[in-house]
Amino acid sequence: MRYAIYGLVIVLIILHQDNWLWDDKRLIFGFMPISLLYQAGISMGAAFVWFLATKFAWPHHLEKVTQEPAAQETGETE
Repeated sequence: MRYAIYGLVIVLIILHQDNWLWDDKRLIFGFMPISLLYQAGISMGAAFVWFLATKFAWPHHLEKVTQEPAAQETGETE
């Protein structure tokens, strides 16, 4: 799953370069430029990929390393 998330990040980086919409003057819903709507979609996609990264690719082994000294100082055991 971690490599799929890396791939999604690379896809987002590539899609963020929206050279094809710079000169497009169309308005969506009568007020929003299409390039702004495109960037809003990219931002929502980035938020979703970040959610997936924290859910499935978070390094839990590092959390255990940082929590162990704190538990030893207070005398707590698991």
